[in-house]
Amino acid sequence: MTDPYPEGVVSSFRSAPLRVVLFEDSVLLREGLVRLFDEAGYVTAGAWGDADDVVARVREARADVAILDVRLPPGFRDEGIRAALAVRAALPAVGILVLSQYVEGVYAKELLAGGEGGVGYLLKDRVTSLDEFTDAVRRVRERGTVLDPLVVQGLLSARPDPLATLTPRERDVLTLMAEGRSNASIAGRLFIGVGAVEKNISAIFAKLGLEESGTEHRRVLAVLAFLQHP
Repeated sequence: MTDPYPEGVVSSFRSAPLRVVLFEDSVLLREGLVRLFDEAGYVTAGAWGDADDVVARVREARADVAILDVRLPPGFRDEGIRAALAVRAALPAVGILVLSQYVEGVYAKELLAGGEGGVGYLLKDRVTSLDEFTDAVRRVRERGTVLDPLVVQGLLSARPDPLATLTPRERDVLTLMAEGRSNASIAGRLFIGVGAVEKNISAIFAKLGLEESGTEHRRVLAVLAFLQHP
């Protein structure tokens, strides 16, 4: 894992206390979280009401996990989530936990895009257990992924249908492919030439983003896409 700190010293979750930094504009919530982490044995290495110089602050604090609200001063729009992405890009060893009232699906996807773990996205109004919350921070530190079910639901509902761009004929061809039929059999069923079937299959591969590969069977992958999106 890349070491983000200048001197190459990173807190070890095997022995050192977990170090947290907070970016939350609500003074009451910020101070409450500081007390909660103190009771949990965590070290709050910094707590701020804005996300100015976020990367420098996180680096200087030698944080294991950065917790950020989505909407922070000055604009109260997406400053916090953009700051989270900046930390993720500059300091990949630092866990990111977004704590917000809002589901920002696009940004959540960006945080999860790398697949490395160490990411969480929880909704403030749905955190009902302090123990579960401090455990979520620990899991993020240990490279786990913690997502509120509503965030997951939002991500799934926003996912585009990969079959939406297929023509009716291409859908017919893919349906028969899913039945395990050969190109010749598909041609016979649809009363078209084998060449036309091959042309449709090539278009299906292109629209599903199934590029040439020596290890993946594009026909199987296309059928899987069909089965997952009836």
